[in-house]
Amino acid sequence: MSGTAVRAGREHPTASARGIVVAIDGGGTKTDAIALDETGAVVAHVRLGPSDVHPGREGASVSVVDEAVQRVRTEAGGAPLLRVGVFLSGLDHEAEVAAYRARILPLPWFRGDDDVDAHLENDTFALLRTGTLAPDAVAVVCGTGLNAIGVRADGATARFLAWGAVSGDWGGGTDLGTEALRLAARALDGRGPATVLTTLIPPRIGRPDLATLIEDVHFGRLPEERLSELVPAVFVAAAEGDAVACALVRRQAGEIVGMAASAARRLGLESARIPVVLGGGMIAARLPLLLDDVRRGLAEHLPNAVPTVVDARPVVGAGLALLEQRGASDAVLRRARTAIERTVAA
Repeated sequence: MSGTAVRAGREHPTASARGIVVAIDGGGTKTDAIALDETGAVVAHVRLGPSDVHPGREGASVSVVDEAVQRVRTEAGGAPLLRVGVFLSGLDHEAEVAAYRARILPLPWFRGDDDVDAHLENDTFALLRTGTLAPDAVAVVCGTGLNAIGVRADGATARFLAWGAVSGDWGGGTDLGTEALRLAARALDGRGPATVLTTLIPPRIGRPDLATLIEDVHFGRLPEERLSELVPAVFVAAAEGDAVACALVRRQAGEIVGMAASAARRLGLESARIPVVLGGGMIAARLPLLLDDVRRGLAEHLPNAVPTVVDARPVVGAGLALLEQRGASDAVLRRARTAIERTVAA
């Protein structure tokens, strides 16, 4: 498995004696793993390939997570594992969490060190804690897919299945790219309104024209998963005022708002002053049309909510969540945030 290991500065050379927590955030493009001692110092970091948990990828995901744990532990001088937190895209249902736990149970690092516990969670929780440590909060991640989570001080949570169309979802990068191609195809043959997407889309994915792109998808020469690569074309077209692209982006904004509002309502927080953390690749692009529509929608449905756009990598929140679970002080959490952000940005 290819990856880049980063040896962090050892501010505390006795970390190997005291032990470490290892936080892992993984999605469809990359996996970040960070090792921290209990003072909040980063002692190791590694970045590997994707570790998302989707049908057919479970084994590959476990392999990446296993390698990540072993590599950061080696970088940390073989320190005892106090806790491991694995925050992955695709861990959306308790059955999926249970199945994943069964897969990692046989791993040596899981069985060793006095049966070190592993905290398994969806990556939306890592995003949430990257943006806020507030006990009442909501987070929406809009990347290749769309998902959200809400938490309340008493431990209650609001979650979504996030299984795609079958569970009512739309709005991630793959959905946006697929719909953009459909609308461009309709414009090409006259069934739909004209759009600059017909010319902007093909070069984004290395095709000379739209007809070739459509044929390559149909005949399996281009996997449909790659249609998420068309999103930049949609954003460019929307920024230029293309009506078709603007309607797509506004639809996406509505889905983001809908998830946030639903999570808050299910927890009885619709009137509370709560942070709504927004992250993921679609949000990070900071398209004014998208963000403005999201903010307007949140103001309408959650009038007291405070939207926060997060650019930091979710592994920041993964690390903070683990330290918080072990009773870290506010000072340690602040130090850890600074250290992780500096490390993963390098």
